[in-house]
Amino acid sequence: MAKIYAYGIRKDEEPYLNEWAKNHADVTVDYTAELLTPETAAQAAGADGVVVYQQLDYTAETLQALADQGVTKMSLRNVGIDNIDMAKAKELGFEITNVPVYSPNAIAEHAAIQTARILRQSKKLDEKIENGDLRWAPTIGREVRDQVVGVVGTGHIGQVFMQIMEGFGAKVIAYDVFKDPELEKKGYYVSLDEIYAQADVISLHVPALESTIHMINDETIAKMKDDAVLVNVSRGPLVDTDAVIRALDSGKLFGFVMDTYEDEVGIFNEDWQGKEFPDARLNDLIHRDNVLVTPHTAFYTTHAVRNMVLKAFDNNLALVKGEEPETPVKVS
Repeated sequence: MAKIYAYGIRKDEEPYLNEWAKNHADVTVDYTAELLTPETAAQAAGADGVVVYQQLDYTAETLQALADQGVTKMSLRNVGIDNIDMAKAKELGFEITNVPVYSPNAIAEHAAIQTARILRQSKKLDEKIENGDLRWAPTIGREVRDQVVGVVGTGHIGQVFMQIMEGFGAKVIAYDVFKDPELEKKGYYVSLDEIYAQADVISLHVPALESTIHMINDETIAKMKDDAVLVNVSRGPLVDTDAVIRALDSGKLFGFVMDTYEDEVGIFNEDWQGKEFPDARLNDLIHRDNVLVTPHTAFYTTHAVRNMVLKAFDNNLALVKGEEPETPVKVS
């Protein structure tokens, strides 16, 4: 009987893990709420594969500890693979899968909702109302339909975001290194510089690659329209946070939607109530009335979480059985 061990299982994931286990009575499933570390790797002893999700790096030491237990089949419940030491994984013969598409709608909806909130200045208005100030001015909103929305990255999530923005009536333009033939036919694509020059809202939907790290910086922000709104629900390192703060301070940017942060590891998904907050820069952003910070929760819906769990376990079972998984990761 095959055995799969899962790390970092949250309470909200347990029902879907149990659902999968019930439908696979020939597989032994065990799990822990703890993340995979060099110390917790020993818990996977006797397993044929592991299912994981975590913000911590999969370091050489962690991968070695897992391999020492005879486990080299690892299935991520998420998309990102940039925190895996791929050289070590290749050396140890790891087979890895991820879940690249679990719910584009979850992330695109979040981006759209937060964008609309920035444009309508809802955070500032909520604060006024809570303090008993029910005057309208000067908290006047902008309608989404009046905006030119620039979408950088037209994969699954980017395309859903485009549809939502067009549903509001906005004009949408797009940029991607890899153009979608249908979108190209319809004339959506422009250059990146044209996105910066024309867009009132710029939403990022690209992975963190060497070429995209700090793609939003002082130089690119200077190319943007005054009063632009920047949206990042993709990867924290895409944005030079200090440059964005300078643009918010100067009034160049009207607002910033931030679901990912370049220094989020060890801060997001932790309870800081009653404790000293460890990041002064992030704390500053959280308390600005034209910045909406969420702790990497754009994906966090029941629909998405169920898909992430079920697909990861399906992938891992395929690896264990020596079959081709649905979404393998190239280990190189």
